[in-house]
Amino acid sequence: MTMNLLRFALKLDAASCLGMGVLLAAGAGTLAPLLGLPRGLLLGAGIALLPFALFVGWLSTRPSRGLVWLVVAVNALWVLESLAVVVLLHPTALGQAFVLVQAVAVAGTTALQGLGLRRRLA
Repeated sequence: MTMNLLRFALKLDAASCLGMGVLLAAGAGTLAPLLGLPRGLLLGAGIALLPFALFVGWLSTRPSRGLVWLVVAVNALWVLESLAVVVLLHPTALGQAFVLVQAVAVAGTTALQGLGLRRRLA
């Protein structure tokens, strides 16, 4: 049961990263003016998410404590960087909502991963 929570959280993370990566990479030009964010930032984030999604998907098939903690740390950094984007780049209201909603989703997925790890170690 515990391993199932961890694997579920990793698969959820992989799927959401893949979806967001494709959206940002393919739609950077369209999204940039709507969100009030630089096209290069959106494109770069999208491209970075794709290999991360593949890695997390692979990790979901054979969770390793150290590598899962690495994913948790990277996700926590993503949440902090998302908050910095809102504060420093002053996106549109839609952009603020977009960035904050995805940050909350990442934080939730990360919390599930941490819970799955703690239960696995108990």
